[in-house]
Amino acid sequence: MGVNLAPHVPQTASNDGVIEAAKKALGKAIVEAKDHVGEITLTVRRESVLDALRALRDTPGLEYQQLMEIAGVDFPERSERFEVNYHLLSLTRNRRIRVKVLTDETSPVPSATGLWPVANWLEREVFDLYGVLFTGHPDLRRILTDYGFEGYPLRKDFPLTGHVELRYSEAEKRVVYEPVSLPQDFRTFDFLMPWQGPEYVLPGDEKAKAEQPGAPSPTPAPSGPAPTNAKTPAETPKTTDTPAETGAGAPGDKAATQEARKSRAAKAAKEVSKDSNVPDPKPKPAGRRRPGGGAG
Repeated sequence: MGVNLAPHVPQTASNDGVIEAAKKALGKAIVEAKDHVGEITLTVRRESVLDALRALRDTPGLEYQQLMEIAGVDFPERSERFEVNYHLLSLTRNRRIRVKVLTDETSPVPSATGLWPVANWLEREVFDLYGVLFTGHPDLRRILTDYGFEGYPLRKDFPLTGHVELRYSEAEKRVVYEPVSLPQDFRTFDFLMPWQGPEYVLPGDEKAKAEQPGAPSPTPAPSGPAPTNAKTPAETPKTTDTPAETGAGAPGDKAATQEARKSRAAKAAKEVSKDSNVPDPKPKPAGRRRPGGGAG
């Protein structure tokens, strides 16, 4: 049963027959051809790579017109440690193919700049990061690393820390290059058991040391068990024997009842009234009616 694609998914031509057509067009230039997970990879001879790329581009039925990428891979255990991978795209058939070439540090690879001008910068990247040489390149120099960079950073034997480091010098007012320095101040590890603790003093532990005589704070250091406040009996217990001493009881109830039975005028007389000489900030109009209907 075929797979039904959505209408917006571009149609891709099948890879059926591509390896047979490539072998027929390239002939003895092919060392190995394989189809893995739907991707075709052709390994070709280093000296025949230009003829192979041209045949893949110009042969009807193959028509890989565009060079998309040149990528390097490093396998230090091999005699020819570097792989140079050319990724080609067919615009007319919407399918891709990979062409692989093997080389080492001293054997150059023919440049593909005569077939695709875009190979100029792509080959410079492979040279800059892996040190692969390309013959016939018009301007083979570094493109990603800085001026005077030593080594090739994507080789497996290149140190992760590099050889030099740069920083801004306040004394010279410029960026300076120096050999890599790895201070070990913050890389000292001990393997004592967690409950034994390290031999050095951790940040913050200096607060636990006992204070010297004459220190500004007389508080003893917490070297022993935490002190507790001992309960000391009072000479005269503060208790209330009768409700009258607390203001409650029958006298308090009587006073509260008398206060509640006072008239509004008597209660209002005890309140602080406003000064009559101070005008009201929002005077009420004389004819204002209340919600009940009466005049204010």
